[in-house]
Amino acid sequence: MRVTRRAVLNVPAVTAMVAAVVLGPWLSAVAEPAPRGIAPEADVSHHGRVSLQEERIGIQLRTGNRGPSPLDDATVRLRFSVPLAPWQRLPQGCLRSDSRTVLCGTGPLRVAAEARRTALGLRLTSRPAEVVVRVDTLWNGGASDRNRRNDTHEVLALSTGDAYAF
Repeated sequence: MRVTRRAVLNVPAVTAMVAAVVLGPWLSAVAEPAPRGIAPEADVSHHGRVSLQEERIGIQLRTGNRGPSPLDDATVRLRFSVPLAPWQRLPQGCLRSDSRTVLCGTGPLRVAAEARRTALGLRLTSRPAEVVVRVDTLWNGGASDRNRRNDTHEVLALSTGDAYAF
C-alpha cells in the first residue's frame, strides 16, 4: 500500500471510523468527518430521570453541550426494553423509529448554555415490573465527542413510581 500525503492528513476521519468499530452494539458512533476531513469537537451530555408506574413511563431529559464547538442540532435516541403502545402523542421534535425506540431532536446546542429539556410520558404495551431505558446520542451534526460517558446511559426503572436519575 502506498501512503500518500492526503492519506496522512486524513487522520481524523480514520480515527472516527475506528471509533465506530470499537464502541460496541449499544453505543453509536457519532463522529463523522466534516468537509475537508476536519470535524469540530463538541461534548454532548444527557442527564435526567426515568420513572415507571404500571404501563406508563416518564422521562425528563436535559441535553447540554460542554463544547468547545456549538452544534446546530443533535438527535437523542431512547431505547426501551419493552414495546411502546402504538398510538400516542410525542413532543414536538420527537418521532418513533420502531416499536421500542424514540428519537428526539434537540435544536441548537450552544457551548455551556442552559440544557435543552425534553419531557416524555409514554405508554407501554404491558405492565412490566421493570424497564431498561438506554439513552445515547444518535447524531450530533458530525462533531467528534471524546467523552461518550456523559451521553450514553442505561437506566433500570422499577414499577414503583420512583424516579431513577442518570
